[in-house]
Amino acid sequence: MRAEDWRAGGFGLYLHWPFCQAKCPYCDFNSHVAASIDQSRWQKAYLSEISRIGEETKGRVLDTVFFGGGTPSLMEPDLVAAILEKVRTTWPTSNSFEVTLEANPTSVEAGRFRGYHAAGVNRLSMGIQALNDADLKALGRLHSVAEGRAAFDLARDTFDRISFDLIYARQDQGVDDWRAELREALSMAADHLSLYQLTIEEGTAFGDRFARGKLPGLPIEDSAADMYFATQEICEAAGLPGYEISNHARLGFESRHNLIYWNAGDYIGIGPGAHGRLTLKGARLATDTPKQPGRWLQMVEAEGSGELPREILAIQDQAMEFLMMGLRLREGISMARLEGFGESAVLVKKINDLIELGMLKRSGDQLHTTADGRPLLNAVLSDLYAAFT
Repeated sequence: MRAEDWRAGGFGLYLHWPFCQAKCPYCDFNSHVAASIDQSRWQKAYLSEISRIGEETKGRVLDTVFFGGGTPSLMEPDLVAAILEKVRTTWPTSNSFEVTLEANPTSVEAGRFRGYHAAGVNRLSMGIQALNDADLKALGRLHSVAEGRAAFDLARDTFDRISFDLIYARQDQGVDDWRAELREALSMAADHLSLYQLTIEEGTAFGDRFARGKLPGLPIEDSAADMYFATQEICEAAGLPGYEISNHARLGFESRHNLIYWNAGDYIGIGPGAHGRLTLKGARLATDTPKQPGRWLQMVEAEGSGELPREILAIQDQAMEFLMMGLRLREGISMARLEGFGESAVLVKKINDLIELGMLKRSGDQLHTTADGRPLLNAVLSDLYAAFT
């Protein structure tokens, strides 16, 4: 792949805050519950890592910062301010610089939001997850619908750009239930919605219950598919088309940070369990960190780096990742960029076969899934991956 190809996707920073008030039963993210947190100690570690990677990426223009977790809204505003001040003195930032912070309604208060905004956060992503109190309880959430709506209203008064998450295909949820809930969400005047189908992951509380037959009422596959199609129809009509498989936005309100992932840009991963992609000296590198907060913190303090050994990604792996991430987008991928990984007659045939089947379409330089192909993306990708084996 061309050494500077990452520039077509952009350059971002992901910072992971690993702590939550409680562990949700469906969650397989790297999150931990702690009785007390020394935020000044964590601040020193984050700033140290920014300095270290900043030395390797001098002169690059930073497009985005994303505080993910965990629950980043448990971070003190002064900690967020210190991190963003360090960021601004380490890299020049783009004219459309986006700083997103994830928040849960239970960790919300006006002073905290004003503090994040003053620090430089200009986009908030809220984990509301459901607009039904019984379902919120079943999902292990600590807030009520009223608290979620109040937190959203507070965020709307503070930040220019707001997104929130909802989970569908929940226990005992029908298509009509989801249609009504989604219309209610749209009435809240969100500019961006992340709408995820409930998936049961191994190693989670839901995964354990499901394995024991203790998670009744999950929708059958056809009902879940109907909810997906209803989501596309309702959001499209409301002016929030699906620009990615699970994400819907008004024009201009797409998540710029996530677009870096989907467009194969470079991104730094700092914090326990954070991973990244960096192109340095012509090589595309995969970076990773230990998941345990204590181990990551100790590595930064004792060794001057919280990273595990880096991996050089082979061209074949880069091409597969480019397809996997880019075809999630409605606009798809650039064929010119795909060809930069090298010619593959087998891959070209696979693409042409999928075009014939109506799963893919080529529009100029862009290759993208069709309306029929999008809900079958995993099968489409599986077929394309066969070209690399």
